[in-house]
Amino acid sequence: MVQQVMRTHGAGSVSVDDVGNEVTVAGWVQKRRDHGGIAFLDIRDASGLVQVVADPAQHPAVDDLRMEFCVRISGEVTNRPEGTENTELPTGLVEIDAREVEVLSPAKALPFMIDDRTDVDELIRLRHRYLDLRRPRMAANLKARSRATAAIRRTLDQEGFLEVETPTLINSTPEGARDMLVPSRLRSGEFYALPQSPQLFKQLLMISGVERYFQIARCYRDEDFRADRQLEFTQLDLEGAFWDREAVFETIEKVLSSVVEELRGERVETPFVRLTWHEAMNRFGIDKPDMRFGMEIVDLTDYLGDTEFGVFKSAIESAGTVRGINAGQQDWSRARADELTEQAKGLGAKGLVWMVVNDDGTLRSPIAKFLSDNEIESIKKVMDAGPGDVLLVAADRWKTAVEVLGGLRNELGRPDNHDELAFLWVTDFPLFEEAEDGSITFSHHPFTSPVDIDEMRVRPEAAISNAYDAVLNGVELGSGSIRIHDPDVQRQVFEILGIDSETAERRFGWFLEALEYGTPPHGGFAFGIDRLVMVLQNEASIREVIPFPKTQSGVDPLTGAPTWVEAGQLSELGVGLTPEAKARQTADE
Repeated sequence: MVQQVMRTHGAGSVSVDDVGNEVTVAGWVQKRRDHGGIAFLDIRDASGLVQVVADPAQHPAVDDLRMEFCVRISGEVTNRPEGTENTELPTGLVEIDAREVEVLSPAKALPFMIDDRTDVDELIRLRHRYLDLRRPRMAANLKARSRATAAIRRTLDQEGFLEVETPTLINSTPEGARDMLVPSRLRSGEFYALPQSPQLFKQLLMISGVERYFQIARCYRDEDFRADRQLEFTQLDLEGAFWDREAVFETIEKVLSSVVEELRGERVETPFVRLTWHEAMNRFGIDKPDMRFGMEIVDLTDYLGDTEFGVFKSAIESAGTVRGINAGQQDWSRARADELTEQAKGLGAKGLVWMVVNDDGTLRSPIAKFLSDNEIESIKKVMDAGPGDVLLVAADRWKTAVEVLGGLRNELGRPDNHDELAFLWVTDFPLFEEAEDGSITFSHHPFTSPVDIDEMRVRPEAAISNAYDAVLNGVELGSGSIRIHDPDVQRQVFEILGIDSETAERRFGWFLEALEYGTPPHGGFAFGIDRLVMVLQNEASIREVIPFPKTQSGVDPLTGAPTWVEAGQLSELGVGLTPEAKARQTADE
């Protein structure tokens, strides 16, 4: 028996060079059109699309074909009749005159059209993700993701890095979010944690003499969802021994440049722009500023030292600040003012002061009558304000004032697309920050080295870290740092964080011991591949570039996860449900 060839050509690869030849293609029916008793079929596979001409009288199976039927078609490649060519399609000069038509698999009626013209509810898309991924935009995103990781691997291989896998069942360690826990059956009542990142293991590889490590790593964080966050995500993770910050920057810039060139065919200007964390906050009110537009924050405090306006005066007298942004010419109304004021309050402000510059240079504002002529002129001058400009001012503690204005800046000025790429390094982050309960916590992670060890000991709240973030168009791609390689310094950091020596030994003793064996200075970086591809593909959410993502509530509409499990499974693991959870389970069942 002769084995039939499944296909000789990809649908998108058929060309004028094949005219007169017999070919076999296999794929999905994207569209069917009937003209004068002849059926025209658009057949699609991963390589593209080709038109097939079939006579239902000769091929009865054609009458039953619907969209997304999986078929195999053999026939002769011919030139399309003059006047019917489609120059926008790579195969638009030819068509296949069908000789054999075979249905490999029929398709039910579709829950949505397999094209990019139809707006489909995201829950329906995720419930039928296998169909959603057939859509041209989603298929292009998957290809872009694959090409991005290939470019990363090529670049790092050329730079002498080793790709090394690290464990996914580890000890629970603090890294900024809740751990995803996995109960152990063999050690009932004990738990593994899924890694938030391979942080400690990549540091162990430096101690092991690897010197140049990378990994396309799956990471897990139990944190609230946003457009650029998921419970599980993929990042490039790398580390280098005997590295300083400049070596890290040079390597990451090469990697990011290679991905941009691969996906967009553009050259990236290096070195990237750099801002310290304090500069970024002062100028843009956020530690991941979008550098594609101006609207920078201006300090008005020194110009209002003698003001009689109560809000400004109170902020200045309590060691606060008065800051503003020139939002440019906007359609301005009282309703718009009230809307932005509510947004400012949502960002932590007590209120928002607004001013509009009239054609004659005066200010239209509820507070104009409380300001002197000199104060008005100073405000206009320092904010470079002209007729029609809308000025927004916040008076509060420094961090609150700049963060509020930073949020409004993004709301009012951020471009809708990602055509222009503005890379940025943000450096010199605080080593520690205040947690919600008032305690001191780490800004990046507890293995980040301080710039000045003595200052860390004496004034931990003012200590600067050897940490840095890479930002693209206002999206934090990832972060890194020069690590602590001295076990005594590491213990001091734990102590400042309130981790006593007994707890440190219990949770990190294995790591602290490893640091005792000639640990080289080292540093590294990790960036989210999902986020990078999201920006480069002009998507607003990483869910559009992840094959099978979760919803905002952490649910997988395709498989139904998370789900309840049998009581026997829980018993084997030494795990029980709370009364509240049992009540929910009973209600669900």
